[in-house]
Amino acid sequence: MAQQIILTGYRPTGKLHIGHWFGNLQNMLELQKEYDCYFFIADWHALTSEWSDSTHISEYTREMVLDWVAAGLDPEKCAIYRQSDVPEVAELNLYFSMVTPMSWLERVPTYKEQKENLADKDLGNVGFFLYPLLMSCDIIVLGADHVPVGEDQLPHLELAREVARRFNYTYGKHEMATDGSGEEIIEQVVVEPEAIISKTGARVPGLDGRKMSKSYGNAIFISDEPDVMRKKIMSCMTDPARQRKTDPGDPNICPLHQIHKLIGKDDELAKWEEDCRCAACGCVAHKRAVAEELVAYFEEFSKRRREVEQIEGYAERILEEGARKARPRAQETIAKVRKAIHID
Repeated sequence: MAQQIILTGYRPTGKLHIGHWFGNLQNMLELQKEYDCYFFIADWHALTSEWSDSTHISEYTREMVLDWVAAGLDPEKCAIYRQSDVPEVAELNLYFSMVTPMSWLERVPTYKEQKENLADKDLGNVGFFLYPLLMSCDIIVLGADHVPVGEDQLPHLELAREVARRFNYTYGKHEMATDGSGEEIIEQVVVEPEAIISKTGARVPGLDGRKMSKSYGNAIFISDEPDVMRKKIMSCMTDPARQRKTDPGDPNICPLHQIHKLIGKDDELAKWEEDCRCAACGCVAHKRAVAEELVAYFEEFSKRRREVEQIEGYAERILEEGARKARPRAQETIAKVRKAIHID
């Protein structure tokens, strides 16, 4: 039996930070062990919001490839490719735009959220409006069986399922079941994907206590040099109630402690929690300890990252090989779609 196909992607809008590391990236590392995985870098998606200054998209794409490989994604086990290297995605987007009601795109929650969160950008372009449909095409063009999503991303997958269902109903052959049940059987021209609810990734606070985000300027990047990591941790917010070392604190609301929980050992964390609550330690001492642990945690990644960065053309070769794996599947889907709509 063929392995189930898994697909997921990332927009190349900047460096990866530790929120990415402890979130979706860890899921990707596990998925490559069990499934036929296709991981793509969504440069067209980035263009929908970064269209007025697209100069960094190629650079960020290369950086993301190197980060992924240094983190443990294996190009021998999975396909890593660039969205724009599979032009069939754009062709399918055109065909699907003919059968997709505009109201379906307008109701996707993250479309509204992104418009609000990226209020400093001009998002009145058609490309941004269509990005939920483009996301559906990313999935369906490769015939993905499953897509790992968090609860907040389910509306995107549901849109892909609805579009696939509508396309199949419109263009697939309709036949009556031969078992006398009276059931109508509709040809599945394209695959209707299923969700895999991702293990909930850790919610990583930024240095100011808000969710870690490049746009907030509160991120610790996984490619930061050790001294930069240390400096950032020393600036990290702690429990605001601890104005003095003698003030007791609450580790549950301390952003520094939440970061520490991602990398610390249970017994050590318990001691820091106890000392915080009874004011037996100061926040500066805790910051120094977390800084050194974080640097040590990413030491192996940093070493591997420097190695792959020195290999000339390494990221480009990985993307080329990934596209060679992805395109035959995409071309097969497009051939079926063109035949179904009678323009083959």
